[in-house]
Amino acid sequence: MKKLLLLFVVLLNYVSVFAQNEEYSIIVKDIETLQPIENATVVILKTKQILSSNKEGKVTFIVNGASNVEVSETNYESLTMRWASLKENGFVVYLNNKDNKLDEIVLSKQSPQKVLQKIVSNSAKKLASSYRLKVYVREFFMLDNKYSYYNDGLVNFQFSGKSGTTLLVEQNRSYGLLETDVSSDLRGYDLNNIMSNYTDLKYFDPLLDPKAKKEYDFIIRGHDKNKDYYVMYITPLDKAKEAVDKFEIVYDPEKKLIIEFSIDITPQNLDKIEEKTAVNSKNITKSFIKVDYRLDGEDYYLLGSNEEIAYNLILKEGKKKIHVRNSFTTTGFNRQNFTYKESDVFKEKSLFNKRNKILTNYWDISGFVATDEEKAIIASLDYKL
Repeated sequence: MKKLLLLFVVLLNYVSVFAQNEEYSIIVKDIETLQPIENATVVILKTKQILSSNKEGKVTFIVNGASNVEVSETNYESLTMRWASLKENGFVVYLNNKDNKLDEIVLSKQSPQKVLQKIVSNSAKKLASSYRLKVYVREFFMLDNKYSYYNDGLVNFQFSGKSGTTLLVEQNRSYGLLETDVSSDLRGYDLNNIMSNYTDLKYFDPLLDPKAKKEYDFIIRGHDKNKDYYVMYITPLDKAKEAVDKFEIVYDPEKKLIIEFSIDITPQNLDKIEEKTAVNSKNITKSFIKVDYRLDGEDYYLLGSNEEIAYNLILKEGKKKIHVRNSFTTTGFNRQNFTYKESDVFKEKSLFNKRNKILTNYWDISGFVATDEEKAIIASLDYKL
């Protein structure tokens, strides 16, 4: 009888604690157009959880009690809202567009290449410190224009200087049928490798080569909506023999830190690439990368990323159209290292081979909420299983 009573008390306490944690959603909008703002950063100040708004401007989170909320986006004025004000507005946050119209060419004694060298070096050095990130990762895969595979997971990356990263997977799920073809092209991104790209900033190596002046045009302008930032535009010259990517880098000229960057191949540049015909070769049809960083006092780290790549894989019997969309969303930053057993370390390249481990609906409250369209895609793949 005493054991039953004790069990009842434990269960009652568990239910009570769980009930205190409520789920909330916030919509971020432009105050003038009333349109949703994508990729706005929302920080729940009570828990320090970091969220990123989707195309619908939406974020979802769980919190015990009330919490003030900080909302920011590069093109808008940052805002900190009290919980009472949020409730009054129905949990809709309106941001003012900065619109400073400072899109003017910046004159500097140093060449843009030298400026780029400094901001890349300083950013990489800052990113190489010791800390850990909790990251929500996800990936959509299309084969011959049909969604065929999806995976996501809540993972922890631990950085320890320049000795690489340690990866632990808290939860994950995968949907879709790939048993008929499990070639390397269908196994997803190498998580450690992609994170290394974001922190080592190797993307910019071709631009730092002295010969890059013969391939690219470098222009620095004031950010048209934020007086604190500059934008470096790097585009391939018409006479370029190898350069096809165009770069756009937003940076803080005082702190010499990259705030965000994007790399894109335009259709006209794709036409410059000679088509390959050898078996197992790849012909790129689309390539896009956008990466954002967060500067919070002395803390500087990856905030989020979106990558999209599409290519035609040449096979003996024809070709396959491969299209992959991958994203990282940081939902937590901590200077303290976590403890773990070596057996806990995830040593695979991607989540492809990891058995599903679902403890909570982490995909709804872990930094990024899927849009209704994305939810439909995931549900259809789940149904096929």
